Amino acid sequence: MMKLMIAVAATLTLAATPALAQTKPVLGPNGFGGLKLGMPLTRAKATGTITKKIDGGADGCSGWDLKKYPTGKDDVGLYISPKLGVAAFFAPKAAKTPEGVAIGTSTSQLKKIYPHLKQDAHGFWVTTVPGNKKAYYSFTVLHGKVKEYGMALKKQDCFN
Repeated sequence: MMKLMIAVAATLTLAATPALAQTKPVLGPNGFGGLKLGMPLTRAKATGTITKKIDGGADGCSGWDLKKYPTGKDDVGLYISPKLGVAAFFAPKAAKTPEGVAIGTSTSQLKKIYPHLKQDAHGFWVTTVPGNKKAYYSFTVLHGKVKEYGMALKKQDCFN
């Protein structure tokens, strides 16, 4: 009986491992990967999880990447404002929102998940982040699917 229990426990452990490895990191409602919206630059740097890509100068926002999720040459993973701290995150391909939206989610599913979703003047689909009234999600949709998305403070001062 003991050998059977050990074999079953080992099988359950091995079967659970791939599922755990496939868990997507979550963007929202307050941050991503140990970083929080509004976190000052000094605290964000102290996490050891980011690397600078764009110097914002004395008054501008700086662009950063999460070391675990590097972006392409002309992209950043987040912006940090000198006044507001972490102002915006751009979701890596591996991420999802707490509600389950990820790159590739259909527009119809996106609208079901976020019933208050509205299209802004730039063509992005935006909604307040559930659980964080100070932030919004912005989704780029192409050919009926989410192509990219991010989360930012409603009062961010890094981009239009």
